[in-house]
Amino acid sequence: MITQYLNPFFISFALSVATMILLVQLFKKKIWNNRNSSRHIHQIGVSRFGGIALVLVFNLVILLNKNLVLTTELVGFMLGTVALLIVGIWDDLKELFWKTQLFFQIALAVFVFIMGVRIYYITNPLTGGIINLDTGFYVLIAVALVVSWLVLSMNAINWADGIDGLASGITLITLGTIFFLSLKPEVNQPPVAIISVILIGTILGFFIFNFYPSKILAGTPGAMFMGFSLAVLAIFAGTKIATALLVLVIPMVDFIWVIGERIESHKSIFKPDKNHLHYKLMELGWSQKKIVNSYLVVTSIIAVIALNTRAIGKGITLILAVLAVIISLVLIRKKINYLKKCRS
Repeated sequence: MITQYLNPFFISFALSVATMILLVQLFKKKIWNNRNSSRHIHQIGVSRFGGIALVLVFNLVILLNKNLVLTTELVGFMLGTVALLIVGIWDDLKELFWKTQLFFQIALAVFVFIMGVRIYYITNPLTGGIINLDTGFYVLIAVALVVSWLVLSMNAINWADGIDGLASGITLITLGTIFFLSLKPEVNQPPVAIISVILIGTILGFFIFNFYPSKILAGTPGAMFMGFSLAVLAIFAGTKIATALLVLVIPMVDFIWVIGERIESHKSIFKPDKNHLHYKLMELGWSQKKIVNSYLVVTSIIAVIALNTRAIGKGITLILAVLAVIISLVLIRKKINYLKKCRS
């Protein structure tokens, strides 16, 4: 029944909006104070505690939903979001060393794996065949894949959270893709669809206040929560990591590209800077709204393609999308260098 999806959506959306309003008002009264990162360009003084509402609302609605069974995997997912909230708030109040954050992310990924959030098989993107990862040595490969996937997703979304509405907008589109994917007859996973709409309602309530000019930010706990949720749901939805990876191709490639540039410049790969694609587009004169809208339009188009292609098609589309993003990054880099030479 459609009500099993509409009710949790509206409940999570209403609670999210109400909680965001409360947090915005509390911050205006300066009940909380938090650090401002040099990497972000949001208005100074805007609260970074939107992640508190995201995590609390999501878990509350999950607990209230009678159509969901609290399996070991789901409990692991929920406990993981609470751990992210605690560590994320700590980071927002007192910036954690990158090694501490990375250690926590890896530990969290191993924890949810132990709780049952596992990749039992993968689909060969070139042949469509199934590769089982549930026995012997292949279990270690499964652990490595889960850890890599979760850490990559959390950091890619966190690094995309540099301008208003970007990370939350991309997350909403990806969650919508997972929702419709879970309803397909060949997947048929109503519980995943319910969790997806709860997340959609929760994050949409935040997105309204996060879109430019933002009244509240996700902060470290919120950005990590969004990336973590996407990664876990992709595993829940019958290991549809290829689909999620395709939809997230822009922030994922940008994440890897920035690491490459930092290595090339002999800088720490985790030291914050403004080398991300959205900052480069701003350097070319793009407004925040234009950047976010462009990201969302392209991501939406890719999401439609991802929902309507099979394994081999996804593999080919992913390769083409990665190449397109890389070529765009190269051209943008050349144009920025050219403009700098003209100014000097």
